[in-house]
Amino acid sequence: MNLSANTVLITGGASGIGLALAERFLQAGSKVIICDLSQEALTEAQQAHPQLQTLQCDVGQEADRIALFHKIKTQFPEVNILVNNAGIQRRLRFAEYEEDWSETHQEIMVNLEAPIHLSVLFIPLLRNQYHPAIINISSIVAFVPATWIPVYSATKAAIHSFTLSLRHQLSKPRIQVFEIVPPGVQTDLGGPGLHDFGVPLPEFADAVMQGLEREELELGYGTAEQVRAASREEIDRMFKQVNPS
Repeated sequence: MNLSANTVLITGGASGIGLALAERFLQAGSKVIICDLSQEALTEAQQAHPQLQTLQCDVGQEADRIALFHKIKTQFPEVNILVNNAGIQRRLRFAEYEEDWSETHQEIMVNLEAPIHLSVLFIPLLRNQYHPAIINISSIVAFVPATWIPVYSATKAAIHSFTLSLRHQLSKPRIQVFEIVPPGVQTDLGGPGLHDFGVPLPEFADAVMQGLEREELELGYGTAEQVRAASREEIDRMFKQVNPS
């Protein structure tokens, strides 16, 4: 992938992995539009990087996704890369589950429904662009689920499956479909301080950009790369290690 001269849309782009990728695409010479639920976070991101374009959007809502597509088609019709990054991660034990279903439903809509719907919306636009691509962010837990984040793990496993199917379907017309498989990364996903054990965000984002440049269609990093390439026996062993009785 040529990292320069693109126009890139990144969902959940005002913080974490999304913002780190936005910064690096900007540095490489691409135009970047980020969308996010938080207008405050968008404003802070744009203050730090004035060349960023920002759009407020709740990708968990169908109407917002459709509105986002029409804004992009009108204001930035040259978009050639869609990065499905927005995500929610909630710690949940079903044996103690008493909350309203709406919170779990929102997690599913943001993590799974939104990337599928946005991909469907943008394919007709992307197929007419130069070097078009869709980049889906899955997770190490797509391959070895973490039982304390069961819905997140399940949605990321589904994103991995969807990405494989989408890549096959979009080989003609030629739209490259990438999957980024993060390990634990030091972000505020799930809440501040929950991922302070993870890989430093700049280190991870630099590795991702290098992998994209090499056109690695499925790329992990660190432990995620080991898990991504593991056998079924190795995955079973890892599951027991990650989720002790």
